[in-house]
Amino acid sequence: MQYDPIKRSLGKAFNRTPWLRKLFYRLLDLLLLRSWHIKRQLLNWAAQHAGDRQVLDAGSGFGQYSYFMARKFPQWKITSLDVKEEQIIDCNQFFRQIGLHQVRFEVADLTELSFDNQFDMILCVDVMEHIEDDRKVLQNYFRALKPGAMLLISTPSDQGGSDVHGQHESDENAAIGFIDEHVRDGYAIDDLKEKLLSAGFKSVELKYQYGKPGKLSWKLSMKLPIILLNISKWFFILLPFYYLIVFPFCLLLNLADLKLAHRSGTGIIAKAYK
Repeated sequence: MQYDPIKRSLGKAFNRTPWLRKLFYRLLDLLLLRSWHIKRQLLNWAAQHAGDRQVLDAGSGFGQYSYFMARKFPQWKITSLDVKEEQIIDCNQFFRQIGLHQVRFEVADLTELSFDNQFDMILCVDVMEHIEDDRKVLQNYFRALKPGAMLLISTPSDQGGSDVHGQHESDENAAIGFIDEHVRDGYAIDDLKEKLLSAGFKSVELKYQYGKPGKLSWKLSMKLPIILLNISKWFFILLPFYYLIVFPFCLLLNLADLKLAHRSGTGIIAKAYK
C-alpha cells in the first residue's frame, strides 16, 4: 500500500489541460491539511511584509504552493526548485500557459545550493524527511536568506508522520510504510530545533500539526481512498461519491486541527528566522 505512486498517477491525469491542473491544485488545497497550516502562515507573514519579495519554494513538487503564492501575491518573485526534472518541465510549461511569469522553476539539489543573502522567505513543505544530509540543507537555507528573513518548514513528526508507527523494527518494510521515499520516519521537535539552531538560526518556533482531528481527517480523506486505489483503479469511479459523504466531516476536522493547539501530532510546522 503506497501513497507516492498513486499521487504521481493522479498528477499525470490532472496535467492534461490547464483547467484540470488548477482543479488538482484546488483539491490538494482542500484535502491536504498541511495546505491549511501553510497558507495561514504565509498569509500572516505576508501581512507584515508587503511589497516586492524574493521567495524560494524549496522542493516545489507539483507547484501548488508556488501557484498559490503567485496568484495571491503577484509582486513576489518566486524561484521554485525540485530534484525531479519531469516535474520542473511540467510546471514551467503550465505556469507559462497561464501567464504566471514571476515564477521560475529549476532543477536543483538542495544539498548543493549556492544562493547568498537572496531571499526574504524560504518555503519547504514535505521535503526534509527525504534528505539524508539535512544539516547541510538547513545551512544552505540559512546562507540563502537575507538577515531577518524566515524559513517555513512543514514535515512529518516522529509520532507516526510517515505512517510506519505500527510496524516492527525487523520488518523489512518498516522504513517504507505507507509513504515511500522517506529517509527518516519523521522529526522529534527537539531534534529539528537543535538542527535549526546549529545551522545558525537565532529564533525558532515549532509546533505540532495533524493532532487527533487531523489524523482522523487524513485517514478518511487520503489514506483509505489510496488503500482502495491500490487494490483496484476502478475505485476511482467511486471516489466522487465517497468524498460526497466524508468530505464535510473532513473539512470540520481540518478546521479543528487548524484552530487547536496540539500536545502531539504526526506533523510539525517550524518557523526559523535568520
